[in-house]
Amino acid sequence: MTAMTVIPAKKMVSILLRLGFEFDRQRGSHAYYKHRDGRRCIVPMHAGEDLGKGLIREILRSIDLTVEEYERLRRDA
Repeated sequence: MTAMTVIPAKKMVSILLRLGFEFDRQRGSHAYYKHRDGRRCIVPMHAGEDLGKGLIREILRSIDLTVEEYERLRRDA
């Protein structure tokens, strides 16, 4: 199993945009992203804070992405 690296929300958003997700709306500090195929996810945008491992895992589950694919995309960003 690959170790998962924590990242800031902005970096997660750049990964989502590269995967074809589009900004849908924002309510407070939570940004909603959607994909043309129906997948959706929410990214909390708290300045100066990294996303926790559990939250990253939940986002990856909601967008059907493995930890290995996430790490590859994170390194290529």
